[in-house]
This record gives sequence, C-alpha cells and structure tokens, in this order.
Amino acid sequence: MAPRLLDVYFAISLRDVNDSLICALIPLLMLRNDTMFPDKIFSYEVRKRLLEFMLAAFQRSPNFIALLKKPIMDRLGEAYDSPAKTELALQLCWAIGEHGGGGGSHKDAARELFESLELLLYENLSSSRLGLRESALRSGGESSRKSSQSRLLCFVVTAIAKLASYHRELLPRARVSLGKVARSRMSDVRVWKRARDYLGLMNEPAICLSVLGPSRPSDGNMQKPGTVNWSEGDTKMIAHIPFYILGEQEGPPFHDFSFSDILPRR
Repeated sequence: MAPRLLDVYFAISLRDVNDSLICALIPLLMLRNDTMFPDKIFSYEVRKRLLEFMLAAFQRSPNFIALLKKPIMDRLGEAYDSPAKTELALQLCWAIGEHGGGGGSHKDAARELFESLELLLYENLSSSRLGLRESALRSGGESSRKSSQSRLLCFVVTAIAKLASYHRELLPRARVSLGKVARSRMSDVRVWKRARDYLGLMNEPAICLSVLGPSRPSDGNMQKPGTVNWSEGDTKMIAHIPFYILGEQEGPPFHDFSFSDILPRR
C-alpha cells in the first residue's frame, strides 16, 4: 500500500508543488533512503520510488544539483557504508554528469562536485574493498563486492567525463583522473576501457560534446552542443559542417554528391 501512496504523492508533487518545497524535500528523502522497514520487497519498492522521484526532480530543475551540493557530496562520501547508500550514490553520480552539475551558470558548484567525484574515484582505486563491512562478507560475497565496486567506478568515470565536457575548464583534471583509471589494472576491465574510450572522445571536442554533453541544454533556446540542425541547413555556410572529424583529416572532403541533394530548396 505504501509504495502506491508514494506514487500518488510524488506525482502530485512534481505536478503541483513549487520548486522551493521540492528542493527542501530531496535532502529528507536522501536521509530516509537507508532507514526503511526491514522487509526486502517493501524496502526495494520504496527506495525505487524515492530514487525515481529525485531523478525526475533533477530533470525538471537541474539547478537543484547546485543548490543541494552539500547533501549530495555528503551522500557521495557515504557510498561505502551500505548497499542502499551505494545505490543512492550511483544515481547521484548519474544526475551530476547528466545535468552538468546544475548548469553552465553554476561553475563553482560543478567544481566542488567534480572534486567529490575525484575523491570517490581515487578511494576506489587505492583500495581493494568497497567499504562494506568485512565481517558481513562470505566467500560468495567477494564477487558481489567486486561487482558493486566496478559498477560504482563506471558511474563515477562517466560522471567525471560528462561534467568535464560541460565545463571545459575541468577537462585537464578529468584527463588526469581518467588517465589513472585507464592505466590501472586493479579495476574491472570494463572500467578502464570506459575511461580509455572517454579519453579518446576528449580529443575530438565536437564529437565529445555530442556524445557526453547534457541531453538538455541549460538554455531552452540553444540546441545541444555538437549537433547539427539539418532543418536549418540551407541557411548555414559549408564551413559550419565539421567534415574533417569524420575522416580524421583536415581540409575539404572528397565526395560525389551535390549539396543541393541533401539541403532543402527554398
């Protein structure tokens, strides 16, 4: 019954409640995430709804990430404490990267969030354990622990790359962080391969912004960075189309078609 009531409560909140009240509600939900009635199915259903609501709130108002940087950083610092806190940290990492740490106008908050991600990354690289209590681990728990650590690292690496793609001043630090992961063989192969791929993308700015940039620009009138709006092709100069990135070579491309074949006529 409680999960269904939460569905109604959160739906009404997103539809009718103003931003200030939702912003005040999110830290309370973060605190409640690890304090549940000890029933496995119940706690799973409730946590699922709490996380979905928080992500929906960040999608509606990305600036919440900057406004709530302190509780978010606190939750990232607790990623080691329990599986529930680990899952919350994973989702917060995704939100930070997806929404550029709150947007282009929140550079200071983005830098502080980036530093928290760096710390979380280095803690995972320097330690072979995720931070869960060793006494609670059995022989079969080792595999689960390593899987959780790899998943956490994948989210952190992605968040660092996406945040640096949005805030270009963070790119040098991101390259250092991802370079350490790419050279590390202590982590899962999926993690260092992902870091290596992101480093490659960062060498191609236009492609990097298209792949790692936010899904929704902070300015509603601005199209997503790194994309081409083909409906406006007849008003653009040819030089605006970065053909050289397709073949990794500069200069005009060799082609056997006319631009009149692909651009609409007036």
